[in-house]
Amino acid sequence: MTGLLFAGYVAVFAASSLACLAGLAHVGRVDDPDTRRGLAALLVTSGGWAAAQAGFLVAPGTDLKVAVYTVGLVCGIATVGAWLYFCSAYTGRAVHRDPTVRRVALGVFLAVVAVKLTNPVHGFYFGVERVSAPFPHLAVDHYAVHWVVMGTAYALAAVGYFMLFELLGQTGYDTRPLLALVAVTGLPVAADVIGASTSVLPELSYESLGVAAFALGVLFVFLDRFQAVQLAGDVEDAVVFLTDEGDVRDANERAVALFPDLDGATGQPLSAVVPAVAARLGGEQDVLELARGGETRYYQVSATPFTFGGTRVGEMVVVNDVTSEEDARRQIQRQNERLGQFASVVSHDLRNPLNVAAGRVDLERERHASEHLDAAARALDRMEQIIEGVLMLAREGEDIGERSRASLASLAETAWASVAAERATLVVDADLAFDADADRVVQLLENLYRNSVEHGGPTVTVQVGVLDDGSGFYVEDDGPGIPAEHRDGVFEMGYTTSDGTGLGLSIVDTIASAHGWDVSVTAAANSGSGARFEVRGVESAD
Repeated sequence: MTGLLFAGYVAVFAASSLACLAGLAHVGRVDDPDTRRGLAALLVTSGGWAAAQAGFLVAPGTDLKVAVYTVGLVCGIATVGAWLYFCSAYTGRAVHRDPTVRRVALGVFLAVVAVKLTNPVHGFYFGVERVSAPFPHLAVDHYAVHWVVMGTAYALAAVGYFMLFELLGQTGYDTRPLLALVAVTGLPVAADVIGASTSVLPELSYESLGVAAFALGVLFVFLDRFQAVQLAGDVEDAVVFLTDEGDVRDANERAVALFPDLDGATGQPLSAVVPAVAARLGGEQDVLELARGGETRYYQVSATPFTFGGTRVGEMVVVNDVTSEEDARRQIQRQNERLGQFASVVSHDLRNPLNVAAGRVDLERERHASEHLDAAARALDRMEQIIEGVLMLAREGEDIGERSRASLASLAETAWASVAAERATLVVDADLAFDADADRVVQLLENLYRNSVEHGGPTVTVQVGVLDDGSGFYVEDDGPGIPAEHRDGVFEMGYTTSDGTGLGLSIVDTIASAHGWDVSVTAAANSGSGARFEVRGVESAD
């Protein structure tokens, strides 16, 4: 019976060691390199510790047993460093990379190892004696220094647990699985105490079994969840993890609170559990409207690939509350619609009497020439331009149509064809391919051309080219230019220094902003005089 019990103890430690070493083949599934290194080190040191315990039991002779046991103690203290490295990397901290921390940790490790290795000299760490119960073996009597070191090691291990619990709490994940692993890790400590104070268990070091169980639990049981939590570490929103087939793999507490059907839905298709969310994935509309707490709230649904070892195995779906942004967008949309309707009505009501007045003036000009009639005709034309400009701003606002691949040179020529400037010259210096609403860009260029002709005269030369750093394009002329003190206000609605409407450059600014570009004015670089308008933030499609 005692022989069978002895074989059982050896088998338990040996199996723990082999399981840890076998687990190394699966560490590659961990995506983050630092986390992968930390977990691999934890498996190696835990496996080495358990192997030393098995070797201690079967080794012949007291001296060899003590030597093997001491090796196990060194592996045991090394697991603390591997554990803290893993926790720091897993939770996104940089403690494991801090040179000072690493130097201090190495110094403490070497000091503790020195105490353990020199135990045969000073005898402060442990002693041994042969006993016969519950089977013949060399019992280890741990002294005060051992218990101090062990207590310090568990205190440091608690720091790692704190890191993990903090991350789990931040991501809204259930901490009970981690508590179960902590309990498994702590059980061998009770075995140590029982072995030291009673004869029920052999007086051995059982901690290696708990550490090995934790490392294996992380690797084989909770790896998917641990990696999912790591990916969601900086996400404060509802998160759902899917398999590559679209089935629910996991979800944090925020997601379950938002969609209660996710509770216990592991393995079911997302389209069956939360069809509204599934419909937003890959669809044209990514905003979900939900009634929550007696009010309507809006959520943006987005998905990113979820990988293990560089291989895609699913998706991480994030549901982000965008109620404030969506309310603001819808309010602006309603205001723009009302403004467009108002502008249409006003322009229609203005055009009727304006057309009547223009017709009467033309009839009178046919009957006899008069400078007063010419001035009236110019004023009526200017009123027509103002109406067109206001109507464009009101209807178009900052909305743009579908973007497509555009050529700067082609758009420049198209816009020039619609500008009444027979004696002016257009020079297209270079081409640039980019994605934009081509019609709106033509409007932008038309207004810049008209500004050049209006201020530079009928024989002005307008040049279009690409900025030196490739960040956009420019339009410049050889006219009189714009004084530096006036450049800040030229894009304001109604600003003009001539008889123009003061809306052209405001339209330019509106179209540029709608594309996410910035437009500015400076002195012409090539002509030595004139104005130069630079449009930046244009991403080249080359």
